[in-house]
Amino acid sequence: MGRIQLEIDVDGKKCWTLFDSGTRNSYISSVAASGLSLLPVRGDRKSALGGREHQVTHVCHVPTRLDGNNLELSANVVDEIGPDENGRPIEVLFGALAMQQWNIKLDLLNERLDLSKISHDFIEF
Repeated sequence: MGRIQLEIDVDGKKCWTLFDSGTRNSYISSVAASGLSLLPVRGDRKSALGGREHQVTHVCHVPTRLDGNNLELSANVVDEIGPDENGRPIEVLFGALAMQQWNIKLDLLNERLDLSKISHDFIEF
């Protein structure tokens, strides 16, 4: 498990993002999701995040630009994710499934993302 924090471009807005291999799904704050495509979820969906329980009523298509790479992910919309260890609000939580999809690795020793094997071509069987 590991965590890296940095700003990413979300549809032209800079968002403070936590890349967390210990979190399965991705999340976006309702403020950061403003203006993006939202879809309602069916049924009752809750998530424990940042030390509290969140009601998830929408998912969001999140177009991002990361170090010159155009990516997108699906994220659960929550009121707020919570602050980082310095008190800065986390706007996007990039979870393990999205990192696996794009082949993004965490270089914890150097405290950076390893994008050397990022993939834009998908071969499905």
